[in-house]
Amino acid sequence: MSKAANLLALEELGQSVWYDNISRELLVSGGLKEILDQGVVGLTSNPSIFEKAISSSEVYDPAIQSMNSEKYSDIEVYEKLAIADIQDAADLLADTYSNTRVQNGYVSLEVNPHLANDTDGTVAEAERLHKRVDRPNLMIKVPATKSGIPAIHQLISKGISVNVTLIFSTEMYSLVREAYLSGLENLHANGADLSKVISVASFFVSRVDTAVDNAISEEKLLSDELKGMAGIANAKIAYKDFRDTFSSVRFEKLREAGANMQRPLWASTSMKNPALRDVLYVENLVGQDTVNTMPDVTLNAFIDHGKSENTITKNVNDSYNHINELIAGGIDMSAITEELLKDGVRAFADSFDQLLENISHKRSTLSAVL
Repeated sequence: MSKAANLLALEELGQSVWYDNISRELLVSGGLKEILDQGVVGLTSNPSIFEKAISSSEVYDPAIQSMNSEKYSDIEVYEKLAIADIQDAADLLADTYSNTRVQNGYVSLEVNPHLANDTDGTVAEAERLHKRVDRPNLMIKVPATKSGIPAIHQLISKGISVNVTLIFSTEMYSLVREAYLSGLENLHANGADLSKVISVASFFVSRVDTAVDNAISEEKLLSDELKGMAGIANAKIAYKDFRDTFSSVRFEKLREAGANMQRPLWASTSMKNPALRDVLYVENLVGQDTVNTMPDVTLNAFIDHGKSENTITKNVNDSYNHINELIAGGIDMSAITEELLKDGVRAFADSFDQLLENISHKRSTLSAVL
């Protein structure tokens, strides 16, 4: 299968397309390989994706049944299932990893979301998962919480590639970049190879719009014309911050030692508002050295009718003006993004708990069949 023309157009503009989904069904059916053949060059997962995949499918049942003894806890069963999927996906992407000189071809696996506020626990969990998966093209996902930031620094210092997730504010993104740079500096000081360490900073887009639009509806002083724009404005400002940081003298020294930029990854790019264009968050955030991870509906829509041009650097001053207008009108962007982070961590933790509950139920049901 040849690459999809619209995905190839993004590639030529410097944007990598990753797929925000994984399941055993996709792997065994050949569906994931078909998606990769169209020009997708990476994959992201999260607890919600695994909850849906494992809970709604019978494909995992034989593996679950084979572990149906007191020897395995529910969380150990989950890990074995998830790690097998991650390993198989990583193997499918191994050629991409090599052919792009380790810039793409990654599969992301998230640490237990209940560790989001535990720095030491996150580091230990990340190291353990990194060792168990045992693939060079694995990224460990760590949330951009106050406890996650020092964990990111420590993991980069140890040479572990990290996908920093749940970034909603430019303030937190600044701390994320600092954690990456200082981690690289530690790694370099220890004489390690910087070229094999990769990180992306996953900046969430549509959730910002949803929250800000709700706040605008409650704020009588603001026009509805300001709706549906905050997420893109926020991301464009973040991209400018990215360019400033990774064109600095500080990073240039690291680049000379083999370091890679920490690319922005646009996440939460599916359109929640049916009144707006379904690929709005893809088309307006196209630019050099970026990643966009898309769920099925967004990926298929963009392949079908997406338009590609370098948009990320356009109208950046308007983005600043838009955010400033929201703040002047009474919208507390800091409070909104802080709440989004808490909600994101909580949602992943809830999905994780639901997944374990469903695995427990499956184990009981399968035992009864024997």
